Amino acid sequence: MKIKEDFMLRKIADSYVVVPVNQMTLDFNGIINLNETGAFLFELLQNGAEREELVEKMLDEYDVTRDKAEKDIDTFICKIKEADIIE
Repeated sequence: MKIKEDFMLRKIADSYVVVPVNQMTLDFNGIINLNETGAFLFELLQNGAEREELVEKMLDEYDVTRDKAEKDIDTFICKIKEADIIE
């Protein structure tokens, strides 16, 4: 999986936002707000991480159970697919 090139993650103060760039600014109206964990996953997806890699990296980075990590990642992936920002 990979985030489309026309979306960039930016940190503004203590918040993370995903904004469209280039041609996508005409097709995508708005921004997406992410928490720290969402930004962590987004960055991994920018590099083409697959689900299992996301789970392993989340387990390494955060104090969370495998079941909770998998559920949260599945929810995150579903939401970014609905927003059409993943290839």
